[in-house]
Amino acid sequence: MSMFCFQCQETARNIGCTVNGVCGKKESTSNLQDVLIFALQGVAVAAEQQGQGLDQAQGVFVLKSLFSTITNANFDDDRMVELITEALKLREELKANVADKLNNPVGDVLSWNGTTMEECLSKAKSVGIMSFSDNEDIRSLKSLLLFGLKGIAAYGDHAAVLNYHNDDVIAFVVKALAAVTKDLSVDELIAMVLESGEVAVKTMALLDEANTTSYGHPEITKVNIGVRNNPAILISGHDLKDMEELLQQTEGTGVDVYTHSEMLPGNYYPDFKKYENLVGNYGSSWWHQKEDFESFNGPILMTTNCTVPLKDSYRDRFFTTGMAGYPGAKHIPDRAQGGAKDFSAVIELAKTCPPPKEIETGEIVGGFAHHQVLALADKIVEAVKSGAIKRFVVMAGCDGRQAVRSYFTDVARELPKDTVILTAGCAKYRYNKLDLGDIGGIPRVLDAGQCNDSYSLAVIALKLKEVFGVDDINQLPISFDIAWYEQKAVTVLLALLHLGVKGIRLGPTLPAFLSLNVVKILVENFDIKPIGQVAEDIEAMMAGK
Repeated sequence: MSMFCFQCQETARNIGCTVNGVCGKKESTSNLQDVLIFALQGVAVAAEQQGQGLDQAQGVFVLKSLFSTITNANFDDDRMVELITEALKLREELKANVADKLNNPVGDVLSWNGTTMEECLSKAKSVGIMSFSDNEDIRSLKSLLLFGLKGIAAYGDHAAVLNYHNDDVIAFVVKALAAVTKDLSVDELIAMVLESGEVAVKTMALLDEANTTSYGHPEITKVNIGVRNNPAILISGHDLKDMEELLQQTEGTGVDVYTHSEMLPGNYYPDFKKYENLVGNYGSSWWHQKEDFESFNGPILMTTNCTVPLKDSYRDRFFTTGMAGYPGAKHIPDRAQGGAKDFSAVIELAKTCPPPKEIETGEIVGGFAHHQVLALADKIVEAVKSGAIKRFVVMAGCDGRQAVRSYFTDVARELPKDTVILTAGCAKYRYNKLDLGDIGGIPRVLDAGQCNDSYSLAVIALKLKEVFGVDDINQLPISFDIAWYEQKAVTVLLALLHLGVKGIRLGPTLPAFLSLNVVKILVENFDIKPIGQVAEDIEAMMAGK
């Protein structure tokens, strides 16, 4: 094998990518990401031995570095080497603070110092996932823990951008990265995986606080999906701070701004609605971007993960920022302390481009995060008590390319008319433009927002548990039919398990990194199950199974 990666749902043959990533990641990029994880493990071990952990700036660096290895985030080998070099520098600083200079390193995570491209690629042969253990179950649990950490890191980084931090989150990330280097038992690793679910909830709660304090609570919003006759910029990804600064810098310039894919929920925040040049949403989920970006005509700003290999037709209009990266794409540097990013190059290019081509018209409705839904609590509770709403089905998570994902569209279409779909993440694009109607004025699709806003769905479920006076969240008329693609969805899954949710259907396939024995543990303890046939799954969900 020239590489090995099985962190996403579309991994080759549902086993692993061994030559090139299905995502478009080259073998060199995959291998450099393995080395970056290895270097971060060295940071974690040194921090543990130091006994004082990481300070805030060091912790944020680790979060950003983990974030850069998420599927479809950073394809730029040179930037990977830069991060590896910085991680090794940080490790050496931590080692210098330890009296014995760490004469008893764990493996070679504390001794390897290669920083050239050649040294890094050579090191990759011995430090990837397959080196975690010869025992498949141990390797599986360490992979589950690591991939959950990547999602925690992504959400933690978004919060940090808005100056919200949680020392407990950083401390756990350090502990878990160090744990991957250790000879732990299955039981010890299971405990740590379950603890990661608790930390995932904390991290999503932190990001929810950061977003809502900065930009207000999302409101019920009708989002335009048509276009205007002005030059425009399309912003994709997840970073709301980038969206804020882009709107500030385009105001009054004659350049419109449209959201794409996971940035759609930006339209729901009160503070963004004041910008008259925020037109609405353009296109669909991440994997449609080649068509969407081509027809948009103007520049595209990718703020986080969700990039696919670029087409020549829009390559010169494609910009990255934050931890996103692509070889040859123009990258907008990070903001200086207390300053803003400079999007002037994006704006000036937009002024020279024709307006977007119209690909659809109409509106979609969203903004049903926990604050808004709880404002409707009395109405929702009455609808449940009267029998107007028989069941809620949580269909959050990710979209993806595989044809089998039509399952989620078909489930949405075929669910009885007395059911309500709760959603978050780009999975919503499978059904958020269907005309599914409403129940007494309550839309049958309630979109809470981005994937991290799955936290809102948990808050809603816990509030309903309180209102209906039940002891167990699983006694509520709620079923979970989750689509996953990348590591943030793994984090959300672990958060739901921590909250005690059982009976989750997960698809379109179970993760390749779960061994048969680990799957057995999840089934026995949490009743996790694969998706099945549409009619059979609907019948089972309506029966509370």
